[in-house]
Amino acid sequence: MITRRMHLSPGRHLSQITRPGLLLALSALALATSSCTSSKPADVVVSIQDQKLGIYGPDGKLNRAYRISTSKFGLGDKPGSNCTPIGTHEIVAKIGHGLPPGAVLKSRRWNGEVLRPNAPGRDPIVSRILWLKGLETKNRHAFGRYIYIHGTPEEARLGQPASYGCVRMGMKDVIDLFDTLPIGSHVEITPNKLPRGTMAANRHQPPAARPVPMPAPMLVSTPQAPPPPAPPSPTPQVAAVAHPVGP
Repeated sequence: MITRRMHLSPGRHLSQITRPGLLLALSALALATSSCTSSKPADVVVSIQDQKLGIYGPDGKLNRAYRISTSKFGLGDKPGSNCTPIGTHEIVAKIGHGLPPGAVLKSRRWNGEVLRPNAPGRDPIVSRILWLKGLETKNRHAFGRYIYIHGTPEEARLGQPASYGCVRMGMKDVIDLFDTLPIGSHVEITPNKLPRGTMAANRHQPPAARPVPMPAPMLVSTPQAPPPPAPPSPTPQVAAVAHPVGP
């Protein structure tokens, strides 16, 4: 049972926290941030069809693209399925800051080993971990399923589905992504092709509301009270004028 208070900040080295404490702290962090970030547009798009990850700038243009590898078991969010969940996710933890490319991360801790790309017979998590939390019903188990973006030594298999649910990247590519994206960034995993150009910006924005046409002005005939009758013309009156009487 954990009794001491734990503070989790983006700069803290997560490998120094015990596994139960890590899950507790990250769960609290994920709940605290989900309400204020769920409407944020995606910073990153992972295309299942292309097996690529794209980073988009504020103008919606594709800045960088990397070869990746998603699950060889297909798409889904069922616990134990080893599938890659689709939809919008949030990066809630970053692990491995400062480690060399190829550093082996076992249970999110560096075990002191460093692998070269395509080391024969080796398939651990290496270099960096970006831990994802699902923001939709269809990916709500992603955090508890330990769905990461992480480095892999199997770089020869990038560009094809080969993982057990996570999004794999090259040893150095994942470090580049790690250094580019802050905690709170969104990752959209889509079965479709990677959006190109400014389509990426439009893809994540709600459709613009159509202007409601104003009704044409109508002249409405309003019953009017009849005008009051004209006052009768005054009857001409002749004033009696006294005339002097002659002598």
